[in-house]
Amino acid sequence: MEKVDTKTSSWIKTPQKIRKLGGALFADFRYETVFIYHNGADSYYSTRGFRASAKV
Repeated sequence: MEKVDTKTSSWIKTPQKIRKLGGALFADFRYETVFIYHNGADSYYSTRGFRASAKV
């Protein structure tokens, strides 16, 4: 797989059970390693943009 974003955090698909409780998952790629974190969705999504991909 191609490395796309190695400098910022990205939100990742969060299970509905966690979202219903107000949580969110996000990840970073640092030191050739993927790190996954959790936080309240409001605090994470309020300062982040949206990234998407479209397959044609």
